[in-house]
Amino acid sequence: MLFTTSIRQAFARVCNTNMGTFTKFMKQQQPLALPSIRAMSSASTPTQKASATDSPTLDMLYGDNVPINAKKDIMGDVYCKVADRYDAVSDMISMSMNKRWKQRFIEQMRPMPGDKMLDVAGGTCEVARRYLQYQDTVNHDTTSSVHVVDFNDSMLQVGRRRMAQSSWINNGRVSFAQGNAEDLAEVPDNSVDIYCISAGMHNLPHPERALREAYRVVKPGGRFACLEYGHTDTPVIGQICRWYWDTGIPFLGQVLANDRASYERLARSVRTFPHQKRFAQAIRQAGFHLPGAGYELYQWGMMVAYIGSKPRT
Repeated sequence: MLFTTSIRQAFARVCNTNMGTFTKFMKQQQPLALPSIRAMSSASTPTQKASATDSPTLDMLYGDNVPINAKKDIMGDVYCKVADRYDAVSDMISMSMNKRWKQRFIEQMRPMPGDKMLDVAGGTCEVARRYLQYQDTVNHDTTSSVHVVDFNDSMLQVGRRRMAQSSWINNGRVSFAQGNAEDLAEVPDNSVDIYCISAGMHNLPHPERALREAYRVVKPGGRFACLEYGHTDTPVIGQICRWYWDTGIPFLGQVLANDRASYERLARSVRTFPHQKRFAQAIRQAGFHLPGAGYELYQWGMMVAYIGSKPRT
């Protein structure tokens, strides 16, 4: 209880809101009607390995009552609204942990000199920028490149503006395209060294299709790298995280971006994404090799890194 109270007080300070206003707001809120993490975990963790023909698709595990064929349009509208302030508000919401997570993700990815990375759902170029900085400073490499693909043109425009004055653009190391993670028709088979997607899988109507496309475009021996929001199974921390997603994030979206509805939709999309155990199994079913448990938890599972490889044979 004391920890939860401290978290709420921190939110009020961050938002420059007095506790009276914040408390009044909290009393007016109703939590989102979402399945509990415990229920999702038990429902999404398979007891036996399914065959290739009868394995359930990941979209069957969504519980937000949004028709699958409408999810892309809904999330597209959300990102059009939040594109210009997406990274700034995300950093604020995560108490700047977002930056640490992405930096750690790049380091675990272990890019090699000359690698060609496909950055899917990478519109604002936050990951692309860190990737190229790593190549420049750690590998002392100027031949590596990144191709940024995003289904939302508003997000791509943000990335283009951020990269416009960089030497990477002038040297042809960054390129952009509007495209669908579930159908990367313009990307040839076995053509990229690294497939990267950061906080993008939870937005997709059919994540399993994106995994199949990832496997198709990665070279044999290449890497699959996914950074995605996860589920915190530790009881006390899990309860705080559920409160955070259900109520805290929509509130911060309202205060910081004057857009409660969009951040409520983002929170719901995250909370209904499959548990990391289920998603790791789906990555393996797509054909990738994941070592060990298949993932690494950041901050008790608030964020999860999945880094694997495509077999050479």
